[in-house]
Order: sequence, then C-alpha cells, then structure tokens
Amino acid sequence: MKIQIKKNYIQLIIFFLATLSYTAVGETSLKTELNSGWRFKQWRLNNWYPAAVPGVVHTDLIANGIIEDPFFRLNERSVQWVDKEDWMYETSFDLNNEMFDKKNIRLHFMGLDTYVSVYLNGEKILEGNNMFCEWKVDIKGKVKQKDNKLEVLFRSPIKEDIPKWDALPYHYPTGPDQSQQGGIFEKTVSPFARKAGYHYGWDWGPRLVTSGIWRPVYVEAWNDVKLEDVFIQQKEVNKRKASITVNVDVLADKDISNAQIVVKDKKSGISYATFTTDLKKGANVATTDFVINNPKLWWTNGLGEAHLYEFQTDIILDSQVVDSNTSKTGLRSVKVINKPDQYGSTLYIELNGVPVFMKGANYIPCDNFLPRVTKEIYEKTVLDAVNTNMNMLRVWGGGTYENDIFYDLCDQYGILVWQDFMFACSMYPSEGEYLESVRQEAIDNIKRLRNHPSIALWCGNNEAYDGWFGWGRKEDYTRQNPEYARVMWKQYTDLFHKLLPDMVEQYAPGVFYWPSSPYGLPGQGCDDKHGDRHYWDVWHGRKPITQYNNERSRFFSEYGFQSFPEFESVKIYAPESKDWAITSEVMMEHQRAGSYANNLIEEYLLNEYRKPKDFESFLYMNQVLQGDAVKIAMEAHRRDMPYCMGTLFWQHNDCWPVASWSSRDYYGRWKAQHYFAREAYKDILVSPIEKDNRLSVYIVSDRLTASQGDLTVTVLTLDGKVINKIQKKVSIAANTSKNVLSMDAEHLIKGNSKSEVVIQTRLVDKAGKIYTNNYFLLQQKAINYPLVTISKQIKPIDGGYEIELTADKFARAVFMSLNGIDNFFENNYFDILPGETVSVKVKSKLSGSDFGKQLKIVSLSDAY
Repeated sequence: MKIQIKKNYIQLIIFFLATLSYTAVGETSLKTELNSGWRFKQWRLNNWYPAAVPGVVHTDLIANGIIEDPFFRLNERSVQWVDKEDWMYETSFDLNNEMFDKKNIRLHFMGLDTYVSVYLNGEKILEGNNMFCEWKVDIKGKVKQKDNKLEVLFRSPIKEDIPKWDALPYHYPTGPDQSQQGGIFEKTVSPFARKAGYHYGWDWGPRLVTSGIWRPVYVEAWNDVKLEDVFIQQKEVNKRKASITVNVDVLADKDISNAQIVVKDKKSGISYATFTTDLKKGANVATTDFVINNPKLWWTNGLGEAHLYEFQTDIILDSQVVDSNTSKTGLRSVKVINKPDQYGSTLYIELNGVPVFMKGANYIPCDNFLPRVTKEIYEKTVLDAVNTNMNMLRVWGGGTYENDIFYDLCDQYGILVWQDFMFACSMYPSEGEYLESVRQEAIDNIKRLRNHPSIALWCGNNEAYDGWFGWGRKEDYTRQNPEYARVMWKQYTDLFHKLLPDMVEQYAPGVFYWPSSPYGLPGQGCDDKHGDRHYWDVWHGRKPITQYNNERSRFFSEYGFQSFPEFESVKIYAPESKDWAITSEVMMEHQRAGSYANNLIEEYLLNEYRKPKDFESFLYMNQVLQGDAVKIAMEAHRRDMPYCMGTLFWQHNDCWPVASWSSRDYYGRWKAQHYFAREAYKDILVSPIEKDNRLSVYIVSDRLTASQGDLTVTVLTLDGKVINKIQKKVSIAANTSKNVLSMDAEHLIKGNSKSEVVIQTRLVDKAGKIYTNNYFLLQQKAINYPLVTISKQIKPIDGGYEIELTADKFARAVFMSLNGIDNFFENNYFDILPGETVSVKVKSKLSGSDFGKQLKIVSLSDAY
C-alpha cells in the first residue's frame, strides 16, 4: 500500500512539473471561413445573383427562382441545361490586422466541384479537377488587407469530358449513367470526372450533375510553424494496454531546434507524451510512442460503450503554445479476417479480439445536392441505423467520402464503416494525370478519416471487379479488340491493386484494404465460399424470395428488394391525383430502374400476395412485400453464422424521393423493411424455418456470454384458437447460431390447414427480455387472413399520443398513418394476435380531436 501511494505521488509531481514547463498564452494559428457576400452568374451572361457557400449551382438557381425544385413531379427534365453551362462565383473579403500580419496566409478549399479555375485579385492561383480533393494555396504576397476579389470559375463537366469520350476508339463500361436523360445520347462521360458517380444518374437517383463550392473555404494564417495533422496510430490495443504512435505533421518556415510537442488528455490534462524535436524548413513529421494502460475500449452498438478519448496535441516554442490540435478517437483493435478455411475463405470483423457479426446496410448520400445535408439529417440517418440495432454502414463507392460529422456520429454511436473509395460499376481511365489526381484524393481522404475508430476497412470500388469477371465485360471487350481489354485491365490493376493499397498502407498502416466489393478469388466473379457477395438473384434474377433461405455467403455486402415510399411521402412530390398510378408519368420519372423494376414489383407482389384494391393499398402492400423479403434474407444470414458473418442490405437511405431499395425514404420515413430490420437485428434472434416439412427454431445471439431462456412455440388459428403449445428451457449460446428445436410441421399443426394457422415463437431470457417472431408455412397469398376489427384507445403523452390496439382476429402487418409526415410511429407494420393488446407511441403535434379523426389503421386483409 505504501509503495502504491509513493508511486501515485511521484506521478502527480511529474504531471505538475509538466504543466509548468510552458505557458499557454494563446495559439497563433488563425482561421476564418469565407461564407458571406458570394454571388454567381452564368459565365456567358451578365446577371449576378446571391449565392450560398457552401452550395452548388442548382440550389442557388432554386433559391433565386430561376429553376423549380428538380425533385418535384417532372421538374428534373427541365434543368438538364444547367450542367452544360460554365458558372462563375465571386466574393470580396478583408483581413484584419492580426491575420494580415502573419508570415503565412493561405486559402484552404475543402471541396470544389469539379473542373475549376480560381483567381485572386485577377491572378490565377489554382486549377482543380477533382471534387474529392482539398486545395491549399499560398496567397502571402498576393492578398491585400482590404477588398480582395476571389473568383471561382466552374467549367461544365459535360463539355469538359465529351471530347475525351469522342477521342477514344473504345468506350468504358459504366454504371447506370443516364446520358440519354442528360440529352447527350450515348455519351456516358462519368468515368472521366473525379466526381460523385451518382450525380450522372443511377437506378435510384436523378441526373443532376452539379458544380459549385460544395464544402467550406477558409483563410488560414500563422507564424513560424503550423500543426497540419495528428495521426493517432493504434499499434496494438487490448484490454490491458493501448500502444500508440502519434505522428505529428508540422510545417516550419525555417529550421527550428528543440520544438516541444505535448500530447495529453484534453479533459483531464494528463500528459501522455512530451518530447522535443528539431524541425527543418518545410514539411516535417514528428513521431513518438506512448502506452495507455487498462484503456476503455471502443465497442460497436450493442456490445458495449463506444468510448472516445480526446487527445490534445500542442506544439510549443519558447515556452508558448503556438498551435494545437484536438483528435477524438476510440481505442480498439479492428481486424478483418480473410483467410482460408475448410469451406473456402473467410471475411469477418474481429473487434477487440472478438469475431462480430456485422448487421447493417449500404449508405448512399442523403441528397443529390450535398450541401443541403444538415447536421440534423446526418444525426437522424445515423441514429436510424443505431435504433435498428445495426453495427455497420457501408459507404458506397458511387457517392462521396462523407463529411466529418457523419464519421463523428458513427464514432459516437458505435457504427463501424465499410469505406469504399469513390468508384462504382465502371472501368476508369487510370493513367497519367487522372491517376495522379486519384493519388491526391486518396491521401486527402485517408488522412482526414484515419483517426475515426469507426473506419473498419477501405475498399477499392463497388462491383468493378465483378463486372469485369462476373458480368461478361472481359469477354465482350476481348472480342471487340484484345488490346482495348489489355489497356483497361492494366488501368484497373494500376489503380485498385497498386495505387490505392499503397496509399492505405502508407497513410493508414495496419488498416485492411479490400480490392473491390464483391471480391472472392482472383480472376473470377463473386461466389458463396470466398470473401463478400452481392446477391441479386432475388430481384434481378426473379427467383422467389424464399430462395434467400438457400443462399450462402461468407459476408453478404449487398442484396435488396424495391418498394415505393408510403402514400404520404408520394403526395409531397406527386400531389395530383392523376399521378397516383405506378405507371403515371410522374411515378415513372421517380422510378429510375424503369418499367423493368415496376414490372418486377408487380410480378413479385402477385406471386406472393393477393391483388391490391387501389393505388394506396398497392403502396402499403409493396412495402410489406419488401419488408418480408429482406426479413427472410436477414434471418437466413444470421442463422448461417459463423459461416456467414455479415449482412448489409441495399440500401439505408435515398438521395431524392423515389422508388428504390431503401428502408427509409428521402424524407426519413421508415418503411416496413426498417421496422422489420429492427427486429431481425436485435441482439438475440429467435428464427423459425421450415424445410422438408420440418420446422426448426434457431436462436442466434450476438451476446458475448452464454445464458438461458424459456422458449414457447404456439400454433394458433387466425381467429385465435390455440392448437398446440410447446415450452422448453433452452441455452442461448454466445456469439453464434444454434438450432434449439426441430419437429415435424404436420404434427405440430395437428391436421389443421396451413392456410389457417400462424406459428409464434417467443423467447424470454433470464432478465425477462422478450423476443418474438411469427411464421407462416405458406406464401402470404395462400394465408386466409380474415377481415379484422381493430379497436383503439388513444391517450395523450408528452410529444404525442399512445395508442393501444386490440384485434378480434389475427391482424397481419398493421399499418397506422396520419396526414403528412410530421409524425413518427415508434412501431408500424406489426402483427396483432387475436385478443392481444399492442401499445404504440406516436410523435405528433396534432390536437387530440384532429389526431383521432386523421388516424388510419389498416391490416393486410383490408388492402385486398
């Protein structure tokens, strides 16, 4: 005891002396944002209009009443001229005395979209060609203290790239580049621009090819040294210790001896490392190591706290802090395990030494006009993943490297990120200037994101590898001309198998790089035994949704099923009753996979369900169809654990109001699929499945410790008669899937018709937490759902109402709605057993009288 007291006392003295070693008199690095006084014009015309920065030209045109909202009805068609024009932005700015007197002054453009020339006081200072890069320009000696004129000229990405398309004897295969919608016929120019691919149109998104100052512009000024970047490199992390190397990037005006760098905990002030280094004029990297004993580890949603440390790094000259950096990160060990096993080769995430099944979705940008995505939208989008029990989002490669706030929220809430580089479904002209531009893009974004504990891996692209080997592109281009195929493949390997893995290794050493998604074995398309798989035979391949129960993968990184938004969402962008048919002009404009997808929805709906009675019922039923389909897939993937260790459905969100594979529509409304995912992704899943006339009940657990529970299997007729009930105490095995009960299905239902019964499985764990799942032995159209009377009791609560619902017979997929979308039902599309009471809270600002009048309640039998 005395020894421990003495040790703590010595540590306290060391800390006290460290805090006396310098005086923090204020930082000399200054920063101000240029976000006011901007205006813009069409380059070839004369009229200037106010502009918002950050922003894009389309949103500025909308704000000034020059174009209508492209998301409304058919308006997208009328704005296709915008991307054929060049646009000029300009502002004037002054510098205060303190900033103007600094030895170093620069402009820092966080994002310019895309082909751009920048002029300061009439002098060109920057030529840019990559939406994803940051640009830092020294303006000392060029900038005045007063009345500086900053001009930013954006050249049309379409006019810039059509000559490149015209010049080639072959053309790159692309993703769903909607060149026809853009009025340029077959000229799919998207691969030539380092720009978000989805801007050119996708099978869930419009063609709105933007230009603009889409991220902030800063003036930065400093003397002598600037702390550019701090990398908290986690060399080894476990519950006993975290071994960390801190890499500090410093710019110096001159050679400086004995610069002091201090790394400490920002909240407590406890110093982790203090060291001196000699700086040379120019760029420097100062490095030191330290250990945190018994660290609080960062865990994913559902497994523990996503604890974050806040490291403050100070650089000190002559006992004064001259610059400082704060880096917030979580300490964790994330490994991607890709190794041969007896079945093929694995792909799974090991977090803090524990294999973790990934439950999540694919994420696309929240809007076609990226600066419109507010912090509130980001927070709702991430929380809608958290509250659906997800632990991973895949940032898909046809969008953008997201804003910092997105990754901050994933860090905070324990969501791992599968991060694609921004390439999707195409081959690319990866040589020369293009390849060099990608190199800088990769450096900028890897360095920006590498401290985020949420980043689990970097992936080269979406589906380009599978497109070459699995979709027949290699054969097609080899038939056309073997030399064209050779050039394309060399460009591919130079980018995805050389440059990008080298950049990850250099700037985020130890982070896993995956060449493409999907990817299994070299030289072939994806399969069910190796790596990750995109499974689309259900949907594109027209296989029945029950096929999900038979398909296997080591990691399902894409699969999905389409639906339209709910009726209240549709009425926002298609408000006229003449629009209310899925084949109307407006609804087809907001169905970017075309009549093919509409026909598939109808085909699957009529295969699985009975015919809906009207348009509103069709929208409701196609959401139930989507939810049921993806629920079958999610449960099948989890039952197959640990052979399968991940399920990421396509897709989490939308970028505009549209029929798509999303589980949340553009307005953030949860579809049936999102409610179903919340149940399928719970920490414990009880999952019945019938095969060869035997019903098996699996219990799948993500928990890291084993426990016990009580399982009840109840067979009921649809009018509420209990036919059979089986009760059993079961073990809940840790972090795996286990078949705990198997029985003859015919014996279970005791001679009753399969069309007249529902099987409910119910698990109660030792803590009293209840998990339920209803199961049917036939397709939904074969179940004789009765007409149901649902009675309701409504009582006001803080922020809305609580509704208690009771059904006299089995009610399938009970859906409640109000006028408009200014409401949220905490549960929806749920089943009610006969005589059961279900309580649902609703956020609403309506009066009690209006709420009662507007509330609509339907179940599946009402929609036939």
